[in-house]
Amino acid sequence: MPKVPSTLPLSALFGVIKPSGPTSMSVVEDIKRLVAKSRLFVEESKLKEESGKKKKGRRGRSAVKIGQGGTLDPLADGVLVVGVGKGTKRLGEFLDCVKEYRTTCLLGCETDSYDSEGAQVRVAPWLHVTREKVEATLDQFRGEIMQAPPIFSALKMDGKPLYEYARNGIPLPRPIEKRKVTVHSLEITDWKGSDHAFRFPEKKFTEEQKKAVEKALQGVQDGATVKDEPEAQEGAAEPTAFVLSMKVSGGTYVRSIVHDLGHALGSAAHVVTLTRARQSRFALEPIEDTDRACVPWEIFKKATEDEGEADDEGWREWEREVMDKLEIVEGKNNEH
Repeated sequence: MPKVPSTLPLSALFGVIKPSGPTSMSVVEDIKRLVAKSRLFVEESKLKEESGKKKKGRRGRSAVKIGQGGTLDPLADGVLVVGVGKGTKRLGEFLDCVKEYRTTCLLGCETDSYDSEGAQVRVAPWLHVTREKVEATLDQFRGEIMQAPPIFSALKMDGKPLYEYARNGIPLPRPIEKRKVTVHSLEITDWKGSDHAFRFPEKKFTEEQKKAVEKALQGVQDGATVKDEPEAQEGAAEPTAFVLSMKVSGGTYVRSIVHDLGHALGSAAHVVTLTRARQSRFALEPIEDTDRACVPWEIFKKATEDEGEADDEGWREWEREVMDKLEIVEGKNNEH
């Protein structure tokens, strides 16, 4: 049983294992509702004061600050670092830290979001792509690389989001500025071939939408085209999928690595699963003595539905789980 810190309430950092589906914001909001009622993070006098307000039908401001150190999109799962109290002031260090990801890539289709949540932009041949060809091509994406953000991103050029150029057929005034990122390691960890249940998104770009993207790209790239080149072999098996594991610097677009790899292979590709396995010292599978395990989302989900009975010392299951895995930012007991 985890040791209860001697000084309460705490400011802290802890990792949560976010599931695929919900937004990072909704996960943090659900946790906030629990944290705001816990003496682990809120002074007991404030808890009593808040309880009194509720009995009188009034709601006060939350007695605790909470935030997260790097959003995961709804599709993605894995490590989400949460800061409570003065822990929120430490969250910035998790934006630029080294991160580890596992992602499943599906060949033969490019999407506007670079993942399976988006719409098909084009399809391309994939039967010619072998594991050996992918492994030989990965070297282009290791080390320090220059990476261009997606044309469908919200990053702005001359005050206008890039996706507006792409959607409205406005020629880009200049190439999208590339960013220097570092890919410390990049390996195939599972070659699924056609033995999987992944499919291309049902939603597809219209010919009009494809022409708009073409026009935007032609502002900086002569002869740019966006057209389908389906696999010529009829009755081919499902397109190839494979899993990549990578360790990257902050600011790296995992989806862009997969998208650009598809192009380098003479095909197209998009992300169908994405897991953040590590964010600095918070990890799904702790290895080093300084690593910290993360709290499964199911623990919080269960508590939001029913907090259950407190133990002999007055702590709920979710609070014990957090105590076991948190990093104290403020408090006398820093040996936890």
